[in-house]
Formats: sequence, structure tokens, C-alpha cells
Amino acid sequence: MITADTIHPQFVTDKNGICTSVLLPFTEYQELLEDLEDLAAIAENRTEETLDHDDVIAELKRNGLL
Repeated sequence: MITADTIHPQFVTDKNGICTSVLLPFTEYQELLEDLEDLAAIAENRTEETLDHDDVIAELKRNGLL
């Protein structure tokens, strides 16, 4: 996950010194998009029922997957 400490933005300003854009290295941009997609998936599934780890292991064993 990308953090404020690991990102390297360059700021584009207009003639009045107002920031109008931010430039990022492409790999950092890709990482930000991946993080955003992950957060969206987490938010989407927030209300889904959770399963106990031991129950998941037991079910996988019953199905011959573990």
C-alpha cells in the first residue's frame, strides 16, 4: 500500500502560484488505483457475513481441499 511518505508528487501551478495539477510517477499512480479498488471492494463487502477461521478450515477439510 502506498503512503504519503512513499509518494513523489510534483505540483503544477498556474501563473498565480495556485496548484492546478499533480504529476506522479506512473508506478505510484498504478499503486494508488489498486489501493482505491481494494478499498472499494472492502466497502462493498462490509455488510457480508464473516466466517470463523476454524469453521473455514473444517469446511475445506470436509471438501478435500485441505
